Amino acid sequence: QVALKKMPLHKRSRKELVVNEIQVMKEHRHPNIVNYIDSYLVDEDLWLVMEYVDGGTLTSILVQVFLEERMIAAISRE
Repeated sequence: QVALKKMPLHKRSRKELVVNEIQVMKEHRHPNIVNYIDSYLVDEDLWLVMEYVDGGTLTSILVQVFLEERMIAAISRE
């Protein structure tokens, strides 16, 4: 299983930042982060293929849960 992230490029003013981010993801793999697999340009959209992680996005979790500063520090450290 994989996850697809569809990014509309026409909404991005600085496309070089997207290219730089993909390059960093390609070169760095770690067991504690969601890893990049591949990417495809489909019409005006960039489709990123990433490892699938069950449980939803980090953003969806963070808006529902209050984290104390020490918890945020521990997560950031990892």
